[in-house]
Amino acid sequence: MSEYKGRTQLLCAIAVSLWSAVAAGGQATGAGALSAPLRAHLQGERFDIVTSIRGLPLGVRNTLETLFGSGGLDIAEPGAEFQMTKGAVDPKLPTRRLAAAWCSTDHCFVYYERGGSAHTWHAALFHWTPAGTKLEGGGVAPAGLATTDAVRNLILTGATKAGSW
Repeated sequence: MSEYKGRTQLLCAIAVSLWSAVAAGGQATGAGALSAPLRAHLQGERFDIVTSIRGLPLGVRNTLETLFGSGGLDIAEPGAEFQMTKGAVDPKLPTRRLAAAWCSTDHCFVYYERGGSAHTWHAALFHWTPAGTKLEGGGVAPAGLATTDAVRNLILTGATKAGSW
């Protein structure tokens, strides 16, 4: 009987650990996970527009590539052609297109559209330094956001939705 009880306790401990890891992982990309000091920092930070993928810090580009999971930085420049719909004319085109991006000395907001059978928009916040880059928050976003303030407010209020990048 005590062996059964020990196994049950061990399984419960493992389940709680896994649940905690899953919950923490889910929060890592949700805007609701932003701390109050980080939100205050972002509200007072000055962001400059980035007009090209190559204008983003290398760490941000590398992290986007990892998020996309496509084996490359699968994103077109603003206004360039991309696979807006599934079965696009040229399957060699990227499946995403940068709409706008803004960076400060240590953070970047990236807003882009993703084509395919369900055309979606995404917003992401990255913390970057020469030592490393981390996705702080973001997710599926509404179309038509045109300013830093609109994207910043979306992420700060937790209004993005979970979805694939």
